[in-house]
Amino acid sequence: MTTLDQSRHLRYGTFFYLYVMQGIPSGLALTALTNYLAAEGVDARRLATFGTVVGLPWGIKFIWGPLIDRFQRSAMGRRRPWVLGAQIMAFLASLGLLLPTDPVHTIDQLMWSFALHGVFASLQDVSVDAMAITSVPTPERGRVNALMKGGMVTGQAMGAAGLALVIHHQGFHAAALAQSTLLFVLTILTFFIRERAGDAWLSFRQLPVAASPNQPTSMSGLIGKLLRALLDRHSLIVFGSVAIVFIGERLFQRVYGLYLIREAGWTDTAVSVLSGTYGTLVALALALAGGWLSDRIGSKRLLGGMVLAMATLHVGFSLGHSGWANPAVATSGLVVRQTLEPLFSIAALPVLMGLCRPQVAGAQFAFYMALSNQADLVGIYLSGVLYSQCPSWVIGLGCGLAMLGAWLALRLLTGSSTPNRFTMEQAPGN
Repeated sequence: MTTLDQSRHLRYGTFFYLYVMQGIPSGLALTALTNYLAAEGVDARRLATFGTVVGLPWGIKFIWGPLIDRFQRSAMGRRRPWVLGAQIMAFLASLGLLLPTDPVHTIDQLMWSFALHGVFASLQDVSVDAMAITSVPTPERGRVNALMKGGMVTGQAMGAAGLALVIHHQGFHAAALAQSTLLFVLTILTFFIRERAGDAWLSFRQLPVAASPNQPTSMSGLIGKLLRALLDRHSLIVFGSVAIVFIGERLFQRVYGLYLIREAGWTDTAVSVLSGTYGTLVALALALAGGWLSDRIGSKRLLGGMVLAMATLHVGFSLGHSGWANPAVATSGLVVRQTLEPLFSIAALPVLMGLCRPQVAGAQFAFYMALSNQADLVGIYLSGVLYSQCPSWVIGLGCGLAMLGAWLALRLLTGSSTPNRFTMEQAPGN
C-alpha cells in the first residue's frame, strides 16, 4: 500500500477528506443550527456568544503546535498519532451532542458541547496542517491548500445544507447522530493511511532521536525559535493584513445572514441550504482553480489580487444596498459571499506556509491559523454588537474599506522587500 510520501494522489485525497471532517461540525453549529436559532427568535447577541464560545478552541489552538513539534518520534509516524488520537476524541465528544433534544431551551448546553468537540477538532486541525507542511512538496502546496479548503467547504456544506434539512424534518437529535456517524467512518479511514513506508500501523514505541533529525532538543529552544520566526517584521505585516481581511469577511457574512432572516423575510432553511449548495459548489470549483493558479503565478501575487477583489466587492455591494430587496440580487450576494473566504484562504495559506521554519513549522503555522480563527471570533462577536447599532450596508462598507487598507499594506511591503521574502516560492526557513 502506498504512503503519503510516495503518492501525490493519496496526498490529495487524504488532505481533502481530513478537512471534510473539520467542516461538518462547523457547518452544523455555525450555519444550520445558528440559522435555526435565529428563526426561532434567539437574539443576535446570544447568537454571537454561541458562535464565539463554539469557535474559542480554534482561537487558542496555538497551544497544540509546540507539543506536536516537540513530540514526533512515534513509530506510527511523525504526525499520524496526533491526527488519529485527536479524531477519536473528537468523535467521542460529538456523541455529547446527542444529550440535548431541544436546541432553543438547551442552547448553553449545546454551546459547551460544541466547544468541547472543538478542543479535539482543533488538535486534529493543527496535526493535519503539520502533516501537510512536512509531507507536501513545495510545488504542490497551492493545490493541496485548495483541496484542504475544498474539503472544508464540502464538509461545511454537508453540515449546513444537509444537516439543516435533517433538523427541519427529523430534529436536532437526528442531525447530531448523523454527524457522529460520519466522523466515526472517516476516523476508521485514517487508521489505514501512513506517512512513510516504514511507519507502524499501531505502536507505542518511540524512535531514537537520531531517527528524528527535525526533533527539537527542548521546549524552551523550540519556543525561542518560534518567537524569532513570529516577530519577523515581514511576517507581522503579512499576517496582520490577512487577519484584517478574515475579520471583515466573517463580520459581514454574519450580518448579511441576519439581514436576510430578520429583515428580508428569508427562512433559516433557505439561507442554510442555499449557502451549502450553490454557494459551496461555486466555492469548491473556484478554490480548486485558485490552488492551480497559486502554483502557477505565485501565492504573493494571488493574495494581493484577492484582497483587492474582496475590498472592491464589499464596497460595491454595500453601496448598492438599495438593490438587496431584489431576490436575484440578494441570492447572488449570498452565493458570492460563500465563495470569498475559501478563495481568500487558498491565496493566504501558501504564503503563511512559506513563512514557517522547519523545526517549528507545525507550531508556527498553528499560531497563524489560531490567530486567523481568533479573527473569525472577533468578526462573529462584532456582528452581535454592531447589527443592532448600524445598518447592514454601513457595516459592509466599513469591512470593505478595512480590506482596502490591508491591500495597501501588502503593496507597500512588496515594494520594500526583497523578492520572494515571504512567499512559498522560497523554501520555508531559508
